[in-house]
Amino acid sequence: MDDLQRELGPLEDLEDDNDSSDDTSSKGKKSKLPLVNKMYAETSRETGFHKSTRTCLELIREALLHHRWQEAAEYMACYPQMLDDTTNGTGQQYKELIWRMSAEILHHHPNSKMEDYNNIYERMKHSGVKHYLMISLEHSFHLLHNGHIEDAKHQLSVAESWRHGKESAAQYQRIKLIHAYRSLLDYIIWCDKKFTYINSTEYPDGCENQDMDNYFRQASVNLKEILKTPGVWDPFVLSYVEMLEFYEDHEEAFQVLNDYAYDATFPPNPNAHVYLYRYLKRQNASKRKLVKVLKVLHALVPSHELMLEYSSLLFQSEKKKTDIQKALGVVLEMLDFACWRSNLDVWKLLKAIIQKLQLQEDWRDSVAGKMAPRKDWWPALHFTSFHASKDSQENPELKEVKASLTKILCPDRMLKYTA
Repeated sequence: MDDLQRELGPLEDLEDDNDSSDDTSSKGKKSKLPLVNKMYAETSRETGFHKSTRTCLELIREALLHHRWQEAAEYMACYPQMLDDTTNGTGQQYKELIWRMSAEILHHHPNSKMEDYNNIYERMKHSGVKHYLMISLEHSFHLLHNGHIEDAKHQLSVAESWRHGKESAAQYQRIKLIHAYRSLLDYIIWCDKKFTYINSTEYPDGCENQDMDNYFRQASVNLKEILKTPGVWDPFVLSYVEMLEFYEDHEEAFQVLNDYAYDATFPPNPNAHVYLYRYLKRQNASKRKLVKVLKVLHALVPSHELMLEYSSLLFQSEKKKTDIQKALGVVLEMLDFACWRSNLDVWKLLKAIIQKLQLQEDWRDSVAGKMAPRKDWWPALHFTSFHASKDSQENPELKEVKASLTKILCPDRMLKYTA
């Protein structure tokens, strides 16, 4: 490392050289961009070894920032010497840094191999206990990403049995996460076996069915357990419900989705209501139940794509006179968002809703009430001459539908959007 320091010179000298060349090229004008602070500053107690490693770290960071992966890898080969430094306990504070930088370099280096990943992960896992579980989890992610499912599961199985000292709250949460992801890998293996089972040309024997059932039971235990902890567990919920549906345990599947959507201890999660709605739809649930779920989703995300179905269900309702007015409000709120501005289905539904409303005596008041807070900005969002020209070229049917609604939605405005 000292040879590296002597060969390259102090980092400060490199900065001075760069500054002088920049000054020459820019004729004395210095960049107005803010300087990046050094990660570790020089101290009075710093030894030559510390100064060399600090310089090496700055060079690694410089190479990373400019995506010079080969250069970063060469410097990185020297930097792990910091793990051997026991002065004032500084070795521990560098372990996570080495782990993160090494993984980043390997991820981008064109010649990196699986063996390189395995070596760095194993070395960092056994260099200290603080990050063992998270490194094991990241290691399994990388193996899974590269199709090594059994190896990924093995890493998590080893991490499940790992213990060090008195279990802290943070360690407890990480172990639960390890359990959950190991069960997710059981689910993936179960999916492979299910695919083989379904597509088998011969009648599957009992051993194959039992093997698939075993993976289901292994996955179910921890997936069910993790869902007791408040959080966003979308992939775990979907995996568990898919297996329950396969075994026709519809009562448990509904209970899992219902609790995930409505448990007050969980954070608001629009996806939870989407999953519940789609499940109920697959089970041919009543329109009343579907509307109930979409009503909550509407309160969370009024621009969600399922709001088109929500408005359609309200439009088709014959029980309540107010449902058609609710349908009008839902579709207008969708059109408040620019992402729906050119959607023909939404505009056609709006036209159908207004035509049905016109059968009521007070339909003008209903439309005016909904449009009152929109009258100042809706014309600019939907009904300018630019929109008329664009819709005429790209979607003439859309222009025709919108033009038929201009006088109804904005009766007091002189609009340039004409058929």
